[in-house]
Amino acid sequence: MLENCILLSLFAKENLNRMSEQQLNLYDRLINEPSNDWDIYYWATEAKPTPAEFENDVMAMLREFAKNKKREQRLRQPDLEYLFEPP
Repeated sequence: MLENCILLSLFAKENLNRMSEQQLNLYDRLINEPSNDWDIYYWATEAKPTPAEFENDVMAMLREFAKNKKREQRLRQPDLEYLFEPP
């Protein structure tokens, strides 16, 4: 789903390098366990309540990121070069 690809990849670019191992595990679980990608989108945008098993600090970070308070233009996924740059 394009909306999640954009949202999650930009979130990852901004946050993965400063997340703890526990947070990385929670993020991995969030993006891999739900069977419906729309659920992740609805939880992140607060269109639907997040189930208790996914309610954690990473979900809170994703919800805050989805609000886009800086009104950044988010039309495409980031290039993957950031994965290979030193932090």
